Amino acid sequence: MNALIGTKRGMTQVWREDGTRVPVTVLDVEPNTVTAVKTADRDGYTAVQLGSGSQRPKLVAKPQQGQFAKAGIEPLRHLREVRGEFDLAVGDLIAVDSVFEAGGLVDVVGVSKGNGFAGTIKRWGFARGPVTHGSQNVRRPGSIGMCKYPGRVIKGKKMPGRMGHEQVTVRGLEVFAVDADAKQLLIKGSVPGPNGGMIVVKHSLKPAKRGNS
Repeated sequence: MNALIGTKRGMTQVWREDGTRVPVTVLDVEPNTVTAVKTADRDGYTAVQLGSGSQRPKLVAKPQQGQFAKAGIEPLRHLREVRGEFDLAVGDLIAVDSVFEAGGLVDVVGVSKGNGFAGTIKRWGFARGPVTHGSQNVRRPGSIGMCKYPGRVIKGKKMPGRMGHEQVTVRGLEVFAVDADAKQLLIKGSVPGPNGGMIVVKHSLKPAKRGNS
């Protein structure tokens, strides 16, 4: 297995033996349960579905209720698929220390914090207009297109709109420590999402950088 589902607890700081301070993000990674195994013959691809976090049965959709009942597993809150061939069966538990180790590199996937509706200055870093001499263009975006040609707004134009709350992947983060007793993972640096948000941690596809500490 090369990935697990966890929950972001928050950021803190730890000290190395030489006295240097390291900012880390603490992730709660309970043992993930294998809820389904996908095969190439039956499903067209190979993967393992992981589940994490308890959930009240009445809050689970009926298709998932049938899946959990068939597998003999208690309803779980989060479900994610991990592509690949793994020697696992439905009902197996995967602990955090069996997948990750200190010093390794991981990719962290989460949903970024939502900032609501934002203008172009906050959302895209636009510069504001002049404030003096009766200017009416202090925080407005300005022209968004041409009149005659092409006579429309170009697709992808940076404009005001909803900011944040998007899936974000941060690659090549270092695993500072793995606490098997507390079921926690300490990641050097920050990871996307608010405290309490779901996080997927997987082995990094990027090679280790020289001097990475």
